[in-house]
Amino acid sequence: MVFLCWTRPSSQEQKACIIKSGDFNYDSKHRGASAKSASSLQQDTELSKNGFSLNHARILVGSGLETYEKGKTALQTWRHFGLEWAFVDPKTPIQSGVKFCACVKEFFPWLMMPLQVVYVNEEKKTKKAGASFGFGSGTLQGHLLGGEERFSIELDENNQVWYEVLSFSKPAHFLSLIGYPYVHLRQKYFAHQSTEAIKKHLSPVS
Repeated sequence: MVFLCWTRPSSQEQKACIIKSGDFNYDSKHRGASAKSASSLQQDTELSKNGFSLNHARILVGSGLETYEKGKTALQTWRHFGLEWAFVDPKTPIQSGVKFCACVKEFFPWLMMPLQVVYVNEEKKTKKAGASFGFGSGTLQGHLLGGEERFSIELDENNQVWYEVLSFSKPAHFLSLIGYPYVHLRQKYFAHQSTEAIKKHLSPVS
């Protein structure tokens, strides 16, 4: 089952995709694992044994509490998905259990990739530490990949603001299986493009 659309997917088409998508398409024992640090996932032998590959990018995007709060709002309104070839309905609430579609244009058709928010984590700023906000989404039936992806923004103890994309995934359809090297490259390209979208949003001239 693959959800294709020959034009930019409408809200109705995305809702239909979500209704048909069903449950998660990866093992429940890995549910929420993307909340861990990248180093922890790299050492997780269960993930590698079960065929999952990691994709990770952590980029400095600014400094100060104001930049952090603006970055948090950017994630909450899906600015990190505000690309010409990929988008999520910006009205989608960042709440555990919410299902949504990541719409991606590959060559001519659009792909509608159903996901569900697995968790939302937030840590408030204290005198001794920074603050962070992030959420992880898991793939549902009909997604070409199986796994999770986390997006987060962090204000560290040095007052620097970091944007992070972390995912673990493996092919969940023969199309992604035969073209996985390409899929992996696209994941890295998306992480780069997503970072640029966040930087643009945080820029003083934006």
